[in-house]
Amino acid sequence: GAQAGRGFELRQPQVKVWVTAGETLTLTCTTTGSGPVGPVKWLKGWGAGNETVYDQTGFFPRVTRTVMGSDTDFSIRIRDVRPEDAGTYYCVKFAKLLSGGNEVLHCGQGTEVSLRATALVPSMVAAAVVLCFLLLLGLFVALCMYRRKRRGEVESRCLAGPAVAGSFPLRCCAGTPGTPSEILDADTSHLPRQESSKEDNDIHYADLQPLPTAPRHSRRPGTACSEYASIRGVAK
Repeated sequence: GAQAGRGFELRQPQVKVWVTAGETLTLTCTTTGSGPVGPVKWLKGWGAGNETVYDQTGFFPRVTRTVMGSDTDFSIRIRDVRPEDAGTYYCVKFAKLLSGGNEVLHCGQGTEVSLRATALVPSMVAAAVVLCFLLLLGLFVALCMYRRKRRGEVESRCLAGPAVAGSFPLRCCAGTPGTPSEILDADTSHLPRQESSKEDNDIHYADLQPLPTAPRHSRRPGTACSEYASIRGVAK
């Protein structure tokens, strides 16, 4: 891969290089021995359509030499590789002519640069992280809904109170001066109302428990009687 002449050799050892977009590409080129006066350049492509990638006298923002000022190491670095950077690169030694121009003296074998596809691992990891987050969020929402439902059932049972067979809920009311005391339970509507006097601030409440069905020979066959108890206490 080296071309020699008058003790001068140019080596471009890399045949093919793979690089990912955004990375830094390093292209190696070294020389040995003394050669004629003339620059060493990096060209992309060969022939009439070649492009100068690096020249010692030019300005190339993304390209720098690995060893600045060296007379034997002309390796370069290309930062932030882009898709259009793919191609074949040549390290070329030029000889300066008396007329002021340059002619090709030695040329490296060329290095083919190819871009590999963007790595799939980071994207797969990101997708997995998002999926796990969504699953955890769904589980959290389901747990919150379940706990809210359970809390509602417990509160409903507490409000309803224990059910006792054969008993009615206790209702009470306080009499106010000039107004009758009322028992709010519908089952006590058949009981006589008692008027409260102005001085009567007692509290009346009743606990109604069904009695066995009256015998058929009673005055009102088929009806059930209930027991009524009245307790008075001084209202405070």
